[in-house]
Amino acid sequence: MDKIKPLLPSLKEKKRYLVYEIISEKKMKDPSREILIKVKGFLGVLDSAKAGLMNIYYDKQKQRGVIKVGRKHVDKLKTSLLFVKNLDDEESIVKTIGVSGILKKAKNKYIAG
Repeated sequence: MDKIKPLLPSLKEKKRYLVYEIISEKKMKDPSREILIKVKGFLGVLDSAKAGLMNIYYDKQKQRGVIKVGRKHVDKLKTSLLFVKNLDDEESIVKTIGVSGILKKAKNKYIAG
């Protein structure tokens, strides 16, 4: 039996980390899952699967989080975040703060700073 060789790094999909902020009257516990469900509703199952969406991090005090997405699908994710209006039955706005290619840089620059 032949073993399957791992994919070369040059053939892997490059990823980006999109930092977002939730603006609402009350503090949200962790709306990351609900955000991804609403984004999937906008993009559809196929496009969201191609984008490789994944929640990475959420800061409850600053109400900021990080979503991992494929490089080619950053604009689609930004657009779909514009259409999220309600989270946890509370009127809210999801605002894109920035995009980075490195998770550590995204956290340090947009969340900690």
